[in-house]
Amino acid sequence: MSHRKEESPSALPLLRSSERDDGSGSWSGSKASLTGSVFNLSTTIIGAGIMALPAAMKVVGVSVGVGAIIFLAFLTHTSLEILLRFSRAAKAATYAHLMGDAFGSSGTLLFHVAVLLNNFGILVVYVIIIGDVLSGTSSSGVHHFGVLEGWFGQCFWTTRTFVLLLATLFVFAPLAFFKRIDSLRHSSALAVALAIVFLLITAGITFFKLFNGSIASPRMLPNITDVSSIWNLFTAAPVLVTAFVCHYNVHTIENELGDPSLMQPVIRASLVLCSSIYILTALFGFLLFGESTLDDVLANFDTDLGIPYSSLLNDIVRISYALHLMLVFPVIFFSLRFNLDDLLFPSARSLDLDHRRFVFITIGLITLIYVAANFLPTIWDVFQFTGATATVCLGFIFPAAISIRDPHGISTKKDKVLSIVMIFLAVFSNVVAIYSNAESLFRKRVDPQQ
Repeated sequence: MSHRKEESPSALPLLRSSERDDGSGSWSGSKASLTGSVFNLSTTIIGAGIMALPAAMKVVGVSVGVGAIIFLAFLTHTSLEILLRFSRAAKAATYAHLMGDAFGSSGTLLFHVAVLLNNFGILVVYVIIIGDVLSGTSSSGVHHFGVLEGWFGQCFWTTRTFVLLLATLFVFAPLAFFKRIDSLRHSSALAVALAIVFLLITAGITFFKLFNGSIASPRMLPNITDVSSIWNLFTAAPVLVTAFVCHYNVHTIENELGDPSLMQPVIRASLVLCSSIYILTALFGFLLFGESTLDDVLANFDTDLGIPYSSLLNDIVRISYALHLMLVFPVIFFSLRFNLDDLLFPSARSLDLDHRRFVFITIGLITLIYVAANFLPTIWDVFQFTGATATVCLGFIFPAAISIRDPHGISTKKDKVLSIVMIFLAVFSNVVAIYSNAESLFRKRVDPQQ
């Protein structure tokens, strides 16, 4: 098994040394900033899943929902701490190298496949969502207008293919060509800010309606009435368990920091920031829409909110969300490109030093994502299954398996107990997600109007 990127002193995302190539061919001693690293890690965490949290809180109640988010933030911190501690023991500069150290070449291959399935699937889904928000979508013969269609009507430059082509050429591609993840710190900060914009608008509308007395008290506990309601509780598990997965970018961010001791403060700050945004978004979203909260709360902003300027606020929410996903795109793409290159060209020189290969892989991946999002309508159904499995593997199953395997004899009893908990939660949530997705697809085929 080759670890050429881990051993190469010129690999941008892998160096712990201060000497890095800045992408211009000259050597630079610059290191990533602490604040920029927090924003990049937070942007990796906060993606489309944030819109499903209010519905999850509707299912489990406020108390259980808040407790679950806090517990999973703690569990994520544990899994990341295990990754970094075992990486230092193995002298592994990447997650793939660590998997190789624990499980050999099969571990490295399994990791690469999981990242490719997870990240490619996420990016395709993000592009599909952006197209839905801006250009509308049709289902069961009914067309739901996008923001641009609502403003300018249906014409060629508000169609999905044209809008997404512009987004690809002027947003995705320019940001994807950065060779250091720290170069994305400003776009990541803006992505986090846009998530906060959604939170503030939701909170403002909620307080307005609270003062009007038009919001009922939220349920603090789940409403269990029969066997069906018990199963309904389980459906919240996949949303909550996968909410903090960011593990595939942690080594890259740590290596660019230059000082490994700074990574723990970055992780803690990111988890606190994201947990706060998650809790408040889930709480205000559930408060605002109550039992009418949809699985994707963004869909609730397609209707009259019963307040002044409702239509304007709806558009602001939807546009800010689409822009947020556009800015999350390059952070997820960064890891996708690196792992695809490591899988296809394990013996080649570092990607940052081979400009032709870097450009070829970047353009190729962006083109594939664009084509998949526009011309393969069933691809979302496929990624509902593969993505659910790959995500829990990267976030919990792989770190837990490394801890249990313990190739360097550093795992504590607490590590192994928590690892078993992580594997149980990951497998359970994955089984529930696959069953729910299969049931949903079956219902749609039986009754296309659903």
